[in-house]
Amino acid sequence: MKISRNWLQEYFEQALPSVEELAEALTFHSFEIEEVVSSDVFDVKVLPDRAADCLSHRGVAREIGAVLNQLVLSDSLRHPVEPFPESGSLKVSIDNQEKYLRYMAAYVRGVKVGSSPAWLKEALESVGQRSINNVVDATNFVMLNIGQPLHAFDAARLQEVNGKFSILVRESAPEEKIVTLTGEEYALPEGTLLITDANTNAPIGIAGVKGGKAAEISNDTIDIIIESANFDGVSVRKTSQALKLWTDASQRYQNKISPELASYGMRDVLELIQQVAGGELEGVIDVYPPEVAHAAKPEPLEITVEKINAVLGTSYTAGDVKHVFDRLDFRFQFIPFMDPEHGPSEEKGTYIVMPPFERRDLTIPETLIEEVGRILGYEQVKPEQMPELPVGRSADQARYRGIERVKDFLTERGFTEISTQTFAAEEKEGGKSADEKIMLANPLDQTRPALRSSLAENMEDALMRATNVAPRVLGPAAEVKLFEIGTIFKKDSEELSLVLGYKQLTGKQSQTLLSQTLQDLAAELPGAVQTLEMQDGSFGPGVGECILSIDGLIALGKAYEPRKVLLGPYKQFSQYPFALRDIAVWTPEGTEESEVSSAIVGAFQKHVEDMNDVQLARIDLFDRFSKQIDAEEKVSYAFRLVFESFERTLSDAELNPLMDAITAALNQKWQVR
Repeated sequence: MKISRNWLQEYFEQALPSVEELAEALTFHSFEIEEVVSSDVFDVKVLPDRAADCLSHRGVAREIGAVLNQLVLSDSLRHPVEPFPESGSLKVSIDNQEKYLRYMAAYVRGVKVGSSPAWLKEALESVGQRSINNVVDATNFVMLNIGQPLHAFDAARLQEVNGKFSILVRESAPEEKIVTLTGEEYALPEGTLLITDANTNAPIGIAGVKGGKAAEISNDTIDIIIESANFDGVSVRKTSQALKLWTDASQRYQNKISPELASYGMRDVLELIQQVAGGELEGVIDVYPPEVAHAAKPEPLEITVEKINAVLGTSYTAGDVKHVFDRLDFRFQFIPFMDPEHGPSEEKGTYIVMPPFERRDLTIPETLIEEVGRILGYEQVKPEQMPELPVGRSADQARYRGIERVKDFLTERGFTEISTQTFAAEEKEGGKSADEKIMLANPLDQTRPALRSSLAENMEDALMRATNVAPRVLGPAAEVKLFEIGTIFKKDSEELSLVLGYKQLTGKQSQTLLSQTLQDLAAELPGAVQTLEMQDGSFGPGVGECILSIDGLIALGKAYEPRKVLLGPYKQFSQYPFALRDIAVWTPEGTEESEVSSAIVGAFQKHVEDMNDVQLARIDLFDRFSKQIDAEEKVSYAFRLVFESFERTLSDAELNPLMDAITAALNQKWQVR
């Protein structure tokens, strides 16, 4: 949401810091900042947990006041709303009780619609809103100020029956359509919640999303009906998604603002309309079910100073905590703990906090701990102080450590861990069919609409990618050894699976290596393997999978001690591109591969005495075959040589003489092909 510093300043007597300083303060204590737009405006990324109160200038002002410890001068949400006179000219009916929480409608006579005063125009335009007229601008200003969406209808465009206008909140009929304020016509999905003129049954707005053209405010408008409501967030979100229509109002409703806010929005907008457009309030209708009103009232939360310090790893005093709650404008009571031996103890004392109604994120004591931590600053947490660890999770911790033991076993044998998607294709040749998989109702990726019932399919894909990538780094004779441990989903259960993947980049495969590895795992870590299910080519060669035993892992984890896994010496690689050269040699039968490779290394070392930065990084045999030549059995060895430099990219002008020298040295003993 775009926030204006000048707008925020209305909440404070003391001059606020620059936009950049405000952005930095919020970044370290409250929200990320998307962008500093100008010297007056910055864009705040308000996450869903705080959208109910902070998609508004008032909410951000409260945050700034708490973070900077500055007094907020005026807060309309802290002034109780006086009862409104009941309207005799309005009637409100609700057809679907589940999709609405509260509906308020006010009838105002005698407004004068026209241009907004300069201050109102400037305020809206500063945050990217277009000024329309004084009535509409008033509704938009209040929404951006305190977060309550509002809408105004032209009463003259509704039908009056027996001296009353009648509003009906209902679901749309099949094939019903509406033209919105911007002129677009929408075909409404059946069940869309609508605001309608009950006397004509004509829709005048899409509930929680956008108003309709049928009751649009114009310069000829004299009497208006103002809506301040609260609709079910899920219903509003579904409507916006179905229509591809997202608005400021729908953004706030789908994040479940409090129904209590509706009356504050109504009070503020009525005051502002009378200020900028005149008019006289005839009365208000408020349809607010008692059970909804009761549920909207916040529940008190209890937290001790001792608990706060245990979780955060801090040593805050009761005074520190009180200071935070004062800065956040929380109502609270502190009850000291009476120690029979040592008397009152503030450290073990309890704070009973009544969250403000708009702070719908404050539902459990841990949320209060977060408030203390972020306002005082997480930099206050000392690195040597360990926070309190969760209790009652020893089995999960043992399971985790058991999995780590299996990972150590595989890493020691040269395997590299991978992590792949939980989602899988509906059906794959040779893989699990769709009727064996759990299908998702709303998949994130249409090509993977199911939960994986095996890790083997993803391992096959990983090996295929490794085939394309690894030769450029590892050379043609290198091998790829991968593993993954993850949950797989059956129709009636979940299981923990281990899959191994092995591929030699020469094209040769070894299912025996995988079988032996899994058998060694079962033997060395007894109880870890529950069932062995080798995939001998159904997912491609070189893939093996087994089901791990949770109980066995827990037993292993209880005795597990982290240890240093020996992976062999680390060899740094150059940041510059390597160069590849191939060479093949005819040798007499009986000549060993090592003789030829040693001759290559010797020739290289002799030739590069004055080129210390050039290295023969790898020498890999990628082909060997025998052939009878001139009645003599010959053996051909083909090697790929990998050259690199840590200082520069090697050129052909350097490598060609080097390869000529290696060729000459080999030709002295054998015959280079």
